[in-house]
Amino acid sequence: MSRTILHDAALADGSSDSLRLGVSVAIADGRIESIGANDDIDHQGAEMIDAGGAVVVPGMVDCHSHLTMQGGSHWIARGDDPPPVLRQVARDNAKRLVQAGILWARDVGAPSANGRPISLDARDELSGQPGNPYIRVAGTWIGKTGYPDMWVTTDDDGLKDAALAQLDLGTDLVKIYMDAPGGAEDSPFSVAALESATDAVHARGARVACHCGYLQGARVAAAAGVDSIEHGMELDDDIARTMKTNNVTLTSTLSVFASWETFGRTTAIDRFTTEDGRKRIATRKEGAYASVAAARRAGVRIATGSDFGGGSVRAGHLAWEVELLVAAGLTPREALVAATRAGGELLGDDHAGRIKPGMPADLVLVHGDPLSDARALWRVWAVFQRGTRVV
Repeated sequence: MSRTILHDAALADGSSDSLRLGVSVAIADGRIESIGANDDIDHQGAEMIDAGGAVVVPGMVDCHSHLTMQGGSHWIARGDDPPPVLRQVARDNAKRLVQAGILWARDVGAPSANGRPISLDARDELSGQPGNPYIRVAGTWIGKTGYPDMWVTTDDDGLKDAALAQLDLGTDLVKIYMDAPGGAEDSPFSVAALESATDAVHARGARVACHCGYLQGARVAAAAGVDSIEHGMELDDDIARTMKTNNVTLTSTLSVFASWETFGRTTAIDRFTTEDGRKRIATRKEGAYASVAAARRAGVRIATGSDFGGGSVRAGHLAWEVELLVAAGLTPREALVAATRAGGELLGDDHAGRIKPGMPADLVLVHGDPLSDARALWRVWAVFQRGTRVV
């Protein structure tokens, strides 16, 4: 039996507002054997790693990502790149995630080639390969309108069949786009249609994620009992209470707004680079921060998403989202939980974002205290995946 001991570290697993100091973590055959005070861990026959001054945190979970897309201000145009290019983008993005301590990626939308979402190929190729994240994919977007090569378009009558068709292709979850041309006052699908589709997906053991940029789409998604509202830029207290009742997670993507601040002209969203567009961005940003506060007040589970690739954020920048959640009113511990354990709960993975004896040793060592300063999550020193150091 091979054993490794991370000696004399601190531990921040989200269970406390303060660091646990003088901790050793014993890893045996890829799993966490024990966690305890330095003097309580048996060192005999183990490889010792001096982790003094470092903090052990769980591997992070990016719950809103687009592996096959590269991000930047021209991200929509890049979705039209040839499939081989998009597959290579996925490989590169996967490596960047792990280097940043992000060991789980939930892909919530990808272009298709010959009717098959390219994210499926990326997941299947990278699955089980050391140094790559664990990947869950939603296939392509389902909505009422959209880009021909990147969407499945349908209406109330066809929503359930469209959702099940994605699962038939081999996806792990389903992504439904709940914004409508009418904006805040409209929803593309009814509560009844979305609830029927959600029930059918749940019956297959899968989950439903809903893009909700506006108020009414979020209201419908919460009432239908989907698994997550992505973005949630216009939640109110009533919607948040419904989310809590129906166990709907908010996946925050606040870093998207920060990334838009550097856009110039001739970008994917020129309409946001005018003076009026900048004002609209500021209004939406304010609404998104208020939505996080409403979700927190109601006790809604909040998970982090960077939206890399599907917006201008790049892969590996989930720590930015954690920082912004603190700016939106979460404590550093709550923000750390959002980036780890809460993401694992949304995935339905018992060990994702957790550090406990018996679980696979998927953990990250950072410098600085993430329970007082979220920026510590940028300072990744080492990453262990199933007990093997990969960074």
